[in-house]
Amino acid sequence: MNANDPIENAIVERLVENWPRRASVKRRGVAVDDSFDFDRPDYPERLLPFCDHVLYRQLPADMKSRILGWAWVAFNKNIVDIEQYVVNPGFALLAAGTFDSGLGETATTAVVQAMVDEQYHTLLHLDASATMRRRRGWSMPETALPLAYKARRHRQRMQGAVHPWQHELTSLAYTTAAEISVNAYLDLVADDEYIQPLHRATASLHSRDEYCHAQIAAEIVKAVYPRFDEERRRFFLDALADGMEAFAANDFATWYRIVDLAAVPDGAPMIQAVEQDPRRKRIFQDFSGLRSLCREMNVLEDLHFDWSSVTFGGTSDTKALSP
Repeated sequence: MNANDPIENAIVERLVENWPRRASVKRRGVAVDDSFDFDRPDYPERLLPFCDHVLYRQLPADMKSRILGWAWVAFNKNIVDIEQYVVNPGFALLAAGTFDSGLGETATTAVVQAMVDEQYHTLLHLDASATMRRRRGWSMPETALPLAYKARRHRQRMQGAVHPWQHELTSLAYTTAAEISVNAYLDLVADDEYIQPLHRATASLHSRDEYCHAQIAAEIVKAVYPRFDEERRRFFLDALADGMEAFAANDFATWYRIVDLAAVPDGAPMIQAVEQDPRRKRIFQDFSGLRSLCREMNVLEDLHFDWSSVTFGGTSDTKALSP
């Protein structure tokens, strides 16, 4: 990003100036006492990959409720693992000037502000799970669940990198995929009118910050990508496509663990059956923001990703990338 370019700089400068007014960390947070409704489910049942499986449909109501409680804990843990192991390390590289992007002071400030936001989001989601456990009287510790799939796949790809620049570009690609797709994931909960109001409010509060983060991530990538040589461009795009698949995927390892923890009869065979169904591969398919970014970067044809397998209607390109 050229700090002297008035057009490029104005976008990020506006985000920096608005941070004290729009950032969740600057607000009071979620009104817990007013938001918890014991009669509402803790997670959208429609998002369970096995919600229409005959075995699940035959379960007693109390067991279904506990599964949905575990699903809420898993949702929050997934967000926390992404923030801690994927996004903030990527932002740290940007703040340190790793990619020789020509970032000016304003853009660096925007990145550091985003890192502060992400730490607050971690606290927000940890508190959301803790509140549910306390109110329900359930013991459902995050430590009982595996590392989130997105973080596991990121770790695996990082371990396969040979050169330092490959580590750095993997981090940048996964951070980009996360920051420009996490809204679609959060909105699956934020937009559900039937679940626990506290949980909707938590996801909505986080999501508002992420619309700004998407803009920051997009502007930075558009600035640094042209500086890469052909080898690094190809590596970055491959890592970005891998990150996109990872961030949209259902985490079946976690679902296996949940049905085990909830003592669901024949739970493992049920998960195995749905895992083999290609229709259950993704938890969301809205890639509007990432498609908009790739179009602006003129790399739609270069990215090894099947755009026909996803949708662009849930979150518009403009909404996904607007401050």
